[in-house]
Amino acid sequence: CDGLGDCLPECPTGAITLEEKETVPFDKAAVERHMAQNKAKEETMACGCPSTHAKTFERKANPQPERPVPQEAVVSELRQWPVQIKLVAPNAPFLQGADLLVAATCSAFSNANVHQQFMKNKVTLIGCPKLDMVDYSEKLAEILEANDINSITVLRMSVPCCGGLTEAVKQALIKSGKMIPWSIAMLDTNGEVLA
Repeated sequence: CDGLGDCLPECPTGAITLEEKETVPFDKAAVERHMAQNKAKEETMACGCPSTHAKTFERKANPQPERPVPQEAVVSELRQWPVQIKLVAPNAPFLQGADLLVAATCSAFSNANVHQQFMKNKVTLIGCPKLDMVDYSEKLAEILEANDINSITVLRMSVPCCGGLTEAVKQALIKSGKMIPWSIAMLDTNGEVLA
C-alpha cells in the first residue's frame, strides 16, 4: 500500500507478488463511496493501521483538593537513566540483578498509574518498534548475556505494531540462552489494563 489507498504495481521489497485472476469489474462509484465514508469518519488514516487511528477519550475530571497537594506527594518510580533501549549500555551497573520492565513509549502517557503499577522496583527500558525502526532483540540479548536479570515484564499497547516489543524480548531470551521468568501486560489505547 502506498498510503494513498492505491496499490503499487509491485512490492518494492519483494515480500509479496500479485496474481491476476478473473473478478468482478472495477466499480469506480463504489470506490468513491467507500473513500467518502472513510473521509467522513476522520478517525481512520489512509494507511488503516490501528496505531494511527485518531481517538478522543472522555475523562472524568480529577477532583481538585481543597488545599494544594505538595509536589513531593507524587514520586517517580524511575530508578535509572537512560531509559531508551537503544541508549542503555549492556554493562550498566543498574542492570545487574534487576527486574526489567520493557515498556512501550506510549504506555506511561496512556495510564496514570504506570509508575506505581508497573515501574516500581524495576529497571525501566522503553522503546517504540514502529518509530525506532530497530531490532531491539540484539540489544536486549546483550543485556541478558551480560547480567543476571531476575525477571522481565513487557508493557505494551494493544496496537499491532507494539507486538514488536514482545517479539524482541522473546528473541532476546532465545539468543541469550537464558530462561528468565517473563510476562506481558497490555494497555488499551485509552489506558485500560487489558492483560
